[in-house]
Amino acid sequence: MFSIDTYISRRTQLAASVEKGIILLMGNDESPMNYTDNTYHYRQDSSFLYFTGISHPGLALIIDAETNNVTLFGDDYTIDDIVWMGVQPTIASRAAKSGIKSTAPAASLKTVLQSAVSQGRPVHYLPPYRAANREKLSALLNTSVHEIPNGASLELVKAVVNQRNYKSDEEIVEIERAVNTTVEMHQAAMRMARPGMTESQIAAEVTRIAQAAGGQLSFPVIATINGQTLHNHYHGNTLEEGKLFLLDCGAETAMGYAGDMSSTFPVGKTFTEEQKTFYNIALAAHNKAISMLRPGIAFRDVHLEACRTIAQGMKDEGFLKGNVDDMVDLGVHAMFFPCGLGHMMGLDVHDMEDLGEVWVGYDGEPKSTMFGLKSLRLGRKLEPGFVLTIEPGIYFIPDLMKKWHDENRFKEFINYDKLFRYKDFGGMRNEEDFLITEDGARLLGKPLAKSVNEVEEERRKAFE
Repeated sequence: MFSIDTYISRRTQLAASVEKGIILLMGNDESPMNYTDNTYHYRQDSSFLYFTGISHPGLALIIDAETNNVTLFGDDYTIDDIVWMGVQPTIASRAAKSGIKSTAPAASLKTVLQSAVSQGRPVHYLPPYRAANREKLSALLNTSVHEIPNGASLELVKAVVNQRNYKSDEEIVEIERAVNTTVEMHQAAMRMARPGMTESQIAAEVTRIAQAAGGQLSFPVIATINGQTLHNHYHGNTLEEGKLFLLDCGAETAMGYAGDMSSTFPVGKTFTEEQKTFYNIALAAHNKAISMLRPGIAFRDVHLEACRTIAQGMKDEGFLKGNVDDMVDLGVHAMFFPCGLGHMMGLDVHDMEDLGEVWVGYDGEPKSTMFGLKSLRLGRKLEPGFVLTIEPGIYFIPDLMKKWHDENRFKEFINYDKLFRYKDFGGMRNEEDFLITEDGARLLGKPLAKSVNEVEEERRKAFE
């Protein structure tokens, strides 16, 4: 946990932003895999964690926006619980570490909420992303479970986003701890992967490193020779000479802060000439984007410049033809780069995605509906304190090729004859994490091998 003063200050700021009514923050419960006592790894709700620092199931928090009184609701363990899990801190002792003086049993939460409703006081809660919390809120507020999402407080969403988007110095220290572990995960993969190994062996090793550092994974590992599938969580393939291997993984610290990086490297010692060509185009887009990071620039513009770099590179190689600006305006480049350049990162690897990208990444402005651009999670002007990823890539996706070809899409721009010869090529991306500073941007964490020469030097270590 951070200091008591950090959490008190955060809650005070939140109350001042909302002004009227009461704020209800729901913690997460345990989530069973296949029966009640066999649960998934526990993860506290990130906003609850941000305002309390308490990672424990079965809790809820009320902040009175008008008086700033704070109460933590939850139940102490019974002797039956202690027999199985040992002596645990009381709810009161957990609350005290967060600067919360008032606690109450979980059963009393409904009475408090119903009293507020009867007085006509607004009850502000965030959009629930777990079914269990939707059902809890339904029972607590005597509202249909189907109406609960519609009753979420936009005022509270905006207030939380406006706090969590700006990372404090102590948060940056914690994020860099996660990123440094993430770098170690990628270095280990580069130094161990060999032909004949399985994807699952790589995934297991990077998972081990995250957990050995005292945390967990910040998201399920992507470790694949099929990099053309953007979020590929299948790990059943065998690594083969001549293939590329794409690793996208990140560590989460014990306090819940995330790292998120991607790397692409040859299964053998070196890239083929064709792999080098595409890798360097993607890397040029990556470096161009980094060079543009600064306060005041719209991230959407950074994304589009990365798209132009990829389109120009693919035009130079004979895959595209015509005016590059026209291609990017029409979305032709999305044949190779159908996703976004990056996203916010913090207590969530896609920070606050549960609160809505239009508020987190677009400051309330509407998102594009164009294929490719609609997947850009961050488009707003950058500000000091923002933490974000940079991750352009080049992907050869056979189903997308066929769909666009059969629909006669962009035939004046795309050389389909050449494109189809690369339908089994795969995909690649590099990803790094950055802090927007007062006058530019700073790479978070230790540098990871990125250029062709740097990656091949790492790969040689795997064969020594």
